[in-house]
Amino acid sequence: MKVLIVACGNYSSQGYGCPGEWKCLTAAAKKDGEFAQYEDNVQVIGFLECECNGRQLIPNIGCVKKNSDFDAIHFSTCMAKPWPNCPYMDIDELAGKVEEKFGVKVIKGTHNYG
Repeated sequence: MKVLIVACGNYSSQGYGCPGEWKCLTAAAKKDGEFAQYEDNVQVIGFLECECNGRQLIPNIGCVKKNSDFDAIHFSTCMAKPWPNCPYMDIDELAGKVEEKFGVKVIKGTHNYG
């Protein structure tokens, strides 16, 4: 299973409860959290950050798609379940737009490491 992970750039770069991508990558490697649903091994083919205000996310995913195929996109836990919520977009609406544009499932969450 080839996956692309998209994280909240504000959380991952500023350290707001997320020390970077290690939790997401560890969960993928161990098939923990939301990655436990896959029967096949998980191969992370990319790690993107959604930067405020999210305007470049879909074009950036498109760039990855042109160069490397993936089966699913995971919105990281810090992006899918933030508190407070993102002031720029509704995560469910964004997931729907990404699924429609790229024809792959968007899973909201990566790990349960806290």
